[in-house]
Amino acid sequence: MSESTETIEELLAIVGLNEGYRNESIHLLEKGNSRYVRDLKLNFSSTLTSAHITEKECALLGLSIAINNNNKVLTDFFEKQAQQKEATAEEIAEAAGCASLLALNNVLYRFRHFTAKEKYTRMPARVRMQLMGNPVTGKEFFELMSLAVSAVNGCEMCVNAHEESILALGATEERVFDAIRIASIVTSAGKVIY
Repeated sequence: MSESTETIEELLAIVGLNEGYRNESIHLLEKGNSRYVRDLKLNFSSTLTSAHITEKECALLGLSIAINNNNKVLTDFFEKQAQQKEATAEEIAEAAGCASLLALNNVLYRFRHFTAKEKYTRMPARVRMQLMGNPVTGKEFFELMSLAVSAVNGCEMCVNAHEESILALGATEERVFDAIRIASIVTSAGKVIY
């Protein structure tokens, strides 16, 4: 068994897939005996803990990003992680809702930003966003999830607004950066694990 095959199987075990699971990306990495597999496994493992984000928050962040990225394997994994870290059904639902709501907002605000027309900025969005008003995960953490999803979706206006809001609510830049690090790794892992 090659080193990459062994590492792939370790990674698959982390996310709860059997050792025989393969898809196109995993097959290519394994076929080429890629050294990247080790980095991927170590990076992915680092999404489960953080010096600035609780383990439950790591799982909820990972869940929101996996849902945003339409990745069923990672959605299932992070839902189980969140449950193991005692996230409530309401908190898990909020992570899912955040992914959906921010997808909506990111499209709308990217359009406004790209066109740079004042008229579009003044037009009411006419969309409901009650989820943001009184989130069960708390305003600061909901903003952190919103920032992470917005960063993945590439919405500059939303990233700036949520980052400013989070810092105003007392979060540190280290906490913000760790959330973005987790979002980037979950997105990266989703290119291989799906």
